[in-house]
Amino acid sequence: MASMRDIKRRKGSIQSTQQITKAMKLVSTVKLQRAKQRAEQSQSYFTGMYQTVQKMLAKTGNIDHPYLRSTGSDKKLVIMITSNRGLAGGYNSNVVKLITQGDFEKDKVMVTAIGKKGKDAMVRMKYELAGDYSDMIEEPTYQNAMDIAKEALDIYARQEVGEIYLAYTHFKNTVVHEPVLMKLLPVEPGIDTGVQEGDNIPMNFEPREEEALALLIPKYITSLIYGGMVEAVASENGARMQAMDSATSNAEEMISDLTLLYNRARQGSITQELTEIIAGAQAIS
Repeated sequence: MASMRDIKRRKGSIQSTQQITKAMKLVSTVKLQRAKQRAEQSQSYFTGMYQTVQKMLAKTGNIDHPYLRSTGSDKKLVIMITSNRGLAGGYNSNVVKLITQGDFEKDKVMVTAIGKKGKDAMVRMKYELAGDYSDMIEEPTYQNAMDIAKEALDIYARQEVGEIYLAYTHFKNTVVHEPVLMKLLPVEPGIDTGVQEGDNIPMNFEPREEEALALLIPKYITSLIYGGMVEAVASENGARMQAMDSATSNAEEMISDLTLLYNRARQGSITQELTEIIAGAQAIS
């Protein structure tokens, strides 16, 4: 059995850690409320833009546009959104697994990293890094998403990749966060559009189709990236709040067990001292 001094030292160490996890939980809770509100406000635009473009393209017929067809390259660009800090349970690793444990071949993937944890994991596993925008995940703005989208579209236009994906964590509610891999380019019309069967009303463009899509698709890509960033921030804080709550509870249980162990050791020490005193008194008499 460990000595009373060792038990006391360990209990003190766990109590100090518990204070840290409790403080981190409170900070994450405050940040979550703000991030959750922002995610909920942007979700309507995020969903509306996706459904509108999908429905529109489903009615356009055959349009020959670079954003609607593969460039011919077999490489893929993945815009991966993680966090700059850890201690958030499986939040970061779940997004990384979408790429490393999916159907992508390692030598045919380029990664644009938004978040240091994801970037570090990809570099460690020797994936090709196309860009690092880790500083933008702290307080993401629409302009940040525009910059990332422009760089991704430039890579696509240079035919360095044939497909672009977005890997992020979808925020469902405070306790449920789902890692998602979404295909951005080439845009595939008619997927999940909700278009009714027999609805063949043609879509007319003004100006011409090619010009309209050249303006619309970049905004579409930007809105999806921005929505992913906003939801990822909310998911990160929700995951960290849960992780710190679990850590605080586990620390409480360990402190309780150590307190019981300390009391037993103390009782045993007192019993031993009494036995020695009684034995000494009997020897003298």
